[in-house]
Amino acid sequence: MTESVAELARRLRSADAGGWTPEGARALVAGLGWTWQDSGAGPVVGTGRAEGDARLRPVGSIEERYAGGQSYLELAVPVRPAEPDAAGQAAAFRAVREELTAALGEPSIMGVYGDLGPFYGSGPLWGTPFVRWRDRPDTLELRAGKTGPELVLQPTDPVENWFWRQGVGEEHSITGFFGSRNDASNAGLGFPGGWYAQSWETVTRALADFLDTLPAETTALGTSLAMPVYGRLAEGGAPILFDITCQDRLSLGCFASDAVDPAALGWGTVAEHPGTGELWPDDDDPRWRIDAGGPGEPKGRALAETLVATARAAGVRTPADLIVGGEATYMGGYHVTFYGLGLKTG
Repeated sequence: MTESVAELARRLRSADAGGWTPEGARALVAGLGWTWQDSGAGPVVGTGRAEGDARLRPVGSIEERYAGGQSYLELAVPVRPAEPDAAGQAAAFRAVREELTAALGEPSIMGVYGDLGPFYGSGPLWGTPFVRWRDRPDTLELRAGKTGPELVLQPTDPVENWFWRQGVGEEHSITGFFGSRNDASNAGLGFPGGWYAQSWETVTRALADFLDTLPAETTALGTSLAMPVYGRLAEGGAPILFDITCQDRLSLGCFASDAVDPAALGWGTVAEHPGTGELWPDDDDPRWRIDAGGPGEPKGRALAETLVATARAAGVRTPADLIVGGEATYMGGYHVTFYGLGLKTG
């Protein structure tokens, strides 16, 4: 009988990696009933599963500063093939996440890596969602892989040490977003400092990256986002300018004053974007809107340019005056920090 993803996850969580030393890693693989074959890119682990071989990632020169004597950083196991498009990948991730949640309980951590994955790796273009069941000494993660979702067993300290050290304040030093639950498993979890955008071009790039993959990632994570964005104006006050809402589709709403011409900046009405009618049934709240589509459909750069142009036309002088509403930081049972946006939250 084929082993289910939930059964595999339980075996991985109970496995002993022996401190992720060479001997410990070999014992881990043998204990799982798998085979080991050395290659130039690191050991190839034969699982006998239809989804293919697993990978052990060795600690290299770049990763040494984050590892505390471990020789390996993770064992990644592909668990479900998926169609290459964003919708197919998101659906596959979501199905595995739901199966694992039913078996293991709610993940203690969830988020999106953005274009800066663990130890400076890159993820798939459709999106980079992840969830973790944090523990010590090891953590189990479900991660978006190149061909479909992967289960990753990893020592807890190196990946958290890497993440914490990215909080250096430089633009784009951290990407994506990170959410944690109020759960005993997160005791001692550290959070890095963020960074703030210094130019409108930086804001545009950050928003573009965020919006481009957002509906695929919220679909995969089974969550939703409701993000009001406020603008501090020269004449005083900080009215709401935008509402960014996303579950399986991304919708943008605009509350610009009469001093702005939203139509000229790319905004439409409910008649032009009827899909937003269910979200905002009163066509005056907001009057201006964009239905940006589902997984794989948003044009992140164009959307970001529209948001930035509208904010500046409304009288927002600097990126420091564009503020993400604190309401957005609560996504289900998770408290979320939007590191990749480089915007203040208030």
